[in-house]
Amino acid sequence: MSSYTYPVARPEGTLTTEQIHLLLSNPRVVAKRMATLADQKFIADYLLTGRYVAQGGGIFYETGEEIFAADSPEAVTPGSAYPKTVLTAGEIAAAKTSKRGIGTDITDEKISREGIAFVNKGLAKLSNSVIKDVDSIAMAVIASKVTSTAAASAAWTTPGAVLETLVTLQGERAEGTGIDLETVVLKPAKFAKLVGILVDKGALPREQANIVLTGNLPFNALGFTWATSPNYASDNPLFLDREQLGGMADEKIASPEFASYGQSNVEVSSERAKGLDKYELRARRVTVPVVTEPLAGVAITGTGL
Repeated sequence: MSSYTYPVARPEGTLTTEQIHLLLSNPRVVAKRMATLADQKFIADYLLTGRYVAQGGGIFYETGEEIFAADSPEAVTPGSAYPKTVLTAGEIAAAKTSKRGIGTDITDEKISREGIAFVNKGLAKLSNSVIKDVDSIAMAVIASKVTSTAAASAAWTTPGAVLETLVTLQGERAEGTGIDLETVVLKPAKFAKLVGILVDKGALPREQANIVLTGNLPFNALGFTWATSPNYASDNPLFLDREQLGGMADEKIASPEFASYGQSNVEVSSERAKGLDKYELRARRVTVPVVTEPLAGVAITGTGL
């Protein structure tokens, strides 16, 4: 009879109290840890794929720009010049960045008694708080800008009903606009129901992209990408073209005590409190979500999920 084993998680290294103090005195090292915690966690960055640099606290952008040229291609005889068209522009809009931040204290007593585990826990809580705040704002902006709705072809009780709705909407939106709806966002409870339907009907792939086997999000099924977020509150699935929906405009504020690492937009400050037995940790992101193409999304009603 075979026996089961239950591997026990090992503590991270053997950092002495002195090493932890050295770590906290180096914002760059702290920023690296924060970047690992926040890596690929923002659904705002996933849905709003554009990356803009906000200068002077804001950004101007074009919205509602046509995806096709104003004129149609023509036959070009050998050696002749190609016909030219004037590219159309959308309406100019503006958005102002917001500095979203939070801080906490790491006391010497906690460092001595609980070690690096307490520091990691503090960084995780700050990271999760910034992510939740920014994602909530981004999802609210998307919901306010993407105002078009469409009824499901039938209640989503089978994979076939789901597929019929999505393929129909995808074709209708692509015609005349070139928008390719390919990502579906659901609130967690609705997402769980959808996965249950796919599992019960055997509609998930048997390897790699099967969320039941991998647990990875987002995942692919029925030819579409599926994502969820606790910060998406609507009962109606949101069907999006992530490439054309919009982007995140981040601003870099020159604060000497703050540092970031790699491609992370979460900045961290770790400072020794003068005359006090503690460090002050702060995390922030200075950003604004921007929806440049409201037609790159549609809310689906009547799914019955």
